[in-house]
Amino acid sequence: MSDAPDTFMSHLIELRARLVRAIVAVLAVFVVLFFWSSQIYDLLAAPMISVLPPGAHMIATGVVTPFLVPMKMTLLLSFFVALPYVLYQVWAFVAPGLYEHEKKLVLPLVVLSTSLFFIGVLFCYFFVFRAVFSFVAQWAPASISVAPDIEQYLSFAMTLFLAFGVTFEVPVVVIILVRTGVVTIEQLRAFRGYFYVAAFVIAAVVTPPDVLSQCLLAVPLCLLFEVGLLMARFVQRSAPKAIEEPVAPL
Repeated sequence: MSDAPDTFMSHLIELRARLVRAIVAVLAVFVVLFFWSSQIYDLLAAPMISVLPPGAHMIATGVVTPFLVPMKMTLLLSFFVALPYVLYQVWAFVAPGLYEHEKKLVLPLVVLSTSLFFIGVLFCYFFVFRAVFSFVAQWAPASISVAPDIEQYLSFAMTLFLAFGVTFEVPVVVIILVRTGVVTIEQLRAFRGYFYVAAFVIAAVVTPPDVLSQCLLAVPLCLLFEVGLLMARFVQRSAPKAIEEPVAPL
């Protein structure tokens, strides 16, 4: 019992060290990217700028907004760039307390979930942004001068990035539910129709109020659900074998 406080304190010290390393990594990337913060925001705004009328620009309504908004974007990008190292620090802290079979499952899931999140963000930037902005620009009245605010655009972009990044985590969620025995693959297949309806409802709430962006989120959500069902077949728990009782001789 006397070793318990020492063990607890050692865990806290290690946790603090891991957190400090993760924060230092994010700040180090931020310092490197700081000098290109304007170009980074221009890259984020490129899909919107490409659909604006000739000569139109985005605006900044605040006094320090032209400085703060690119800084916010650079800080978020720094976190994404340093995310593999941050996750490694989390893994290094948690791994000693896991069993060997848990390590074999958790590490691939961490790598898979991180990759899927980045894929969702890239899908949103390269496909969803251009499709949604082009659709909105086509329906804008000719009497209106379109000049989006840079701060509102950043908030809009981060919301969609988060929505699509989380959406692409559906296969991981399905795998965890099946592996832990919360549900079976057969139950998820029976729930398929309800999930499709829920996907379109969620897409309608998260995305802008147009059919195109709703479908661009709901359709991948349904497809990723099916991918999760296929992948879950390889990690599902095998049913326990029945114990045969010896038959007494006649």
